[in-house]
Amino acid sequence: MTATDPALTALAQGWCALSLLHGRIETHIERALQARHELSVREYSLLDVLSRQHDGDGGHLQMKQVADAVVLSQSATTRLVTRLEDRGLLERYLCPTDRRGIYTNVTDAGLKLLEEARPTNDAALREALDEAAKNPDLAPLVHVVETLKAPVPA
Repeated sequence: MTATDPALTALAQGWCALSLLHGRIETHIERALQARHELSVREYSLLDVLSRQHDGDGGHLQMKQVADAVVLSQSATTRLVTRLEDRGLLERYLCPTDRRGIYTNVTDAGLKLLEEARPTNDAALREALDEAAKNPDLAPLVHVVETLKAPVPA
């Protein structure tokens, strides 16, 4: 394969389209969340991921799992947790069975903010997808996003 190979060019164009769609969606959601709830997309995502924890086996996430879920490095995730903890939206505690482990829970204030922000996030996502679907280059990707099913945990 060479740099001018049509297959490579098509692959690069597909990646550019996917990147463009992601950027447009994220920007639209970011503006809506910031304007209405003073939350960033990353903050919303972190609250959402952590709100889904439970007390059963494997119900609490370690920081690496949280970082993977919100697509950030562990250090960036830790800084984000600290910011939300300073705002009273998260709290950390020691794992009761392994004193080296530190877990993070969403506070009642964090759950309330998440509940208020969820409709904004969902509406902004729908708006961004509807707008992107008008672009013939992005419409097939929008269709794929709309038909994807959430992955089932292994």
